[in-house]
Amino acid sequence: MNRTVVALGAVLGGALLLFAVAVALSAPAAPRALFTAPLPVPLVIAHQGGDGLRPGNTLAAFENAVRLRVDMLEMDVQSTADGALVLMHDSTVDRTTDGSGAVASFSLAELQQLDAAYDWSADGGQSNPFRGTDVRVPALQEVLAAFPEMRMIIEIKQEAPALGMPLCTLLAAHNMQQKVLVAAFSAVAIADFRKACPQVATAASQREVVTFYLLNLVFVGAAYSPPFSALQVPERRSGLQLITPSFASTAHLKQLHLHVWTVNETDDMRRMIDAGVDGIITDYPDRLLALLNR
Repeated sequence: MNRTVVALGAVLGGALLLFAVAVALSAPAAPRALFTAPLPVPLVIAHQGGDGLRPGNTLAAFENAVRLRVDMLEMDVQSTADGALVLMHDSTVDRTTDGSGAVASFSLAELQQLDAAYDWSADGGQSNPFRGTDVRVPALQEVLAAFPEMRMIIEIKQEAPALGMPLCTLLAAHNMQQKVLVAAFSAVAIADFRKACPQVATAASQREVVTFYLLNLVFVGAAYSPPFSALQVPERRSGLQLITPSFASTAHLKQLHLHVWTVNETDDMRRMIDAGVDGIITDYPDRLLALLNR
């Protein structure tokens, strides 16, 4: 029995030593200018510009969000048939416009003939107050030019054709490299962007979020060296509680920003504030600003 105890103790001691070495050799997230200035906590991040208040991913939404004095604008980018970068969440235009078909099948000029507010409603479809008011699908460069003072989250929605280099070039042309966080669910898309544009901060891909979550679950998250600056997750996913004190603590230990999406009810916002998240992504930034007395 004593030999067994000694052997188990040796194994445990070796494992603890290896973990201590791994923690010592690990690195926190690289500092980024986007998050180094004094920032309000939590950041009020307007999802698609505040899709509950105006048609999402449009200049109308972003203009309203800026008037409300949000902290960050969030948007989705993909490319047209002629290579323009435009803002659209879905791979097709069917849900939000009066058109039909894949975004990638339209030229920029063709896409901008569509009514981007055609199906938007704030009352469950009883009315469409912005239909026919010249709300169009914007090119990303229009948004960058219109709001050069704003911090932004740009989510890449496609893997092919790769957007890393054209997006990096556009950010440089507008001098926005230090004001943007680039995100993507796809590990392929975010790896391509990081290779093309290492000077711009990125969020974790879905695969990286899973890795971070699992490592934290078995108490070895401190040994992880994140190649990203932010974790963007829902509060819960597939029955799992992602936002926990342990998850938040490990994220902050690794100097990561923790953003939660998409939080629209005031009680949920209050719970996320209490959980210590760094940013709340919401369709209703007005509700969050009111809760924060801002």
